[in-house]
Amino acid sequence: MSAVLAAVLGATLAGCSATGGKRAEERAAKAAQGRAAVDTPRWTFAMVTHSGDGDNFWDIVQKGAKQAAVKDNINFLYAHDAEGNKQAQSVQAMIDQKVDGLIVTLAKPDAMKDVVAKAAKAGIPVITVNSGSDKSKEFGALTHIGQDEVIAGEAVGEQLNQRGKKKAVCVLHEQGNVGHEQRCDGVKKSFKGEVQNLYVEGTNMPGVQSSIEAKLQSDRDIDAVVTLGAPFAPTAVKAAEQAGSKAEVDTFDLNAKVAEDLQAGKLGFAVDQDPYLQGYEAVDLLWLYRYNRDMLGGGRPVLTGPQIVTKDDAKTLAEYAKRGTR
Repeated sequence: MSAVLAAVLGATLAGCSATGGKRAEERAAKAAQGRAAVDTPRWTFAMVTHSGDGDNFWDIVQKGAKQAAVKDNINFLYAHDAEGNKQAQSVQAMIDQKVDGLIVTLAKPDAMKDVVAKAAKAGIPVITVNSGSDKSKEFGALTHIGQDEVIAGEAVGEQLNQRGKKKAVCVLHEQGNVGHEQRCDGVKKSFKGEVQNLYVEGTNMPGVQSSIEAKLQSDRDIDAVVTLGAPFAPTAVKAAEQAGSKAEVDTFDLNAKVAEDLQAGKLGFAVDQDPYLQGYEAVDLLWLYRYNRDMLGGGRPVLTGPQIVTKDDAKTLAEYAKRGTR
């Protein structure tokens, strides 16, 4: 809620009248105490993602969404399933409940296409987040909030070039996730060296470590390992150590452990897409649309990343990562 208070106080300093400023401060105070800062109807918004169980990334997304929901007087519902068909079933269940707004991910777009169209046809505004920016408008969503995965991958490739790397392996931990494929495609697009894809089973972390370790042992020319999620970075570090490889490990996404390992020099860099912002802005933008028909970016994707995080940046962001908002 500190972000709410800061925003309201900022507006006050920008030139609000004494009365308006006082009211703004009162609204911010209510929000900070876990009460709504608005008096709009108590709409129900649902978020349905492709997350598996126990994924810290999506805990951060939810934290942002829930804090925006408190501010905006929203009843927030959440469901998830890593399987595309089951995710679509959860979306259908939310449609049947006649929710007032939907937030969905399109990691498995083929499974989601029809049900997103059903929501739009039923008059339920839909915003996509995190994955599927290239399919969002086609499927009938109002807009997309997240990072462009190809652009994020290109940012990684450029960083690898700057670090003088020559051969990289891109570790994909969820087969069928188009966003992951796009990340590795982006790396290949901008990296001047060679990139090889390595597919692993993300739900089996010992297996992930073994696969990376075997790859590094079989090819000593690999000097960079790129993981596509923060939980996999420490595992890749262990794999490199066990393989006796000097390959640098870099990763997409940020969490407390990644921030710690960046500071310790165990990781080269991370690419942060700000999951907290994805959740917060998705709820807030749905509220703005319901209340005032506002739409940021004219319907074009609203980017939350990529932000390259190095050892120099990690110390500042570590505090936020530990509290679960970065």
